[in-house]
Amino acid sequence: MIRALLVLLAMVLAPIGAGTAAAHQQKFTISTVSLNERTGMIEIAHQVPVHDAEHALVVQRTGNPNIHTPDIIGSEDSREAFARYVTRRFLLVVDGQIITPDYVGSEISGGSLWVYQETPAPAPSAEGTQTLIRINSQILTDVWARQENRVNIGGGTSVQTFIFKSGDLAQTAPLTR
Repeated sequence: MIRALLVLLAMVLAPIGAGTAAAHQQKFTISTVSLNERTGMIEIAHQVPVHDAEHALVVQRTGNPNIHTPDIIGSEDSREAFARYVTRRFLLVVDGQIITPDYVGSEISGGSLWVYQETPAPAPSAEGTQTLIRINSQILTDVWARQENRVNIGGGTSVQTFIFKSGDLAQTAPLTR
């Protein structure tokens, strides 16, 4: 219950990043992994504070070397460079196989950059066994030692949340249908 309230609070406060809070790194990301029954796809959405993304581009020299001052909001090159970085720092294993989800796109909403990925979900088995996924989010942990990445698995009232910090091992959870 407390974990759910903290995640809700983080999601409510994230848009405030466009104001005075944007002057400091927030050092957290929120990713959601869910199954879209209609499309048969596993959908992944990563939410990263814009200021953190811009700072990471400077620190890590990620992306186009011609970008001197990263501008996630105003430069598609900067935004796409950081989106590529995010997709490399998120591990997804489905039923024991490492998966590289397709990059769908990115957008800015409030003070956050959203990065979207998807991959086909395995077909349901005849025995009705659940799909197991193994995940690890190391987004920005190479930039800040105190970086914290929350990953929500599932949707509706059936959400499991993992919190990853630098060097943490992957965690396993069922992806409910």
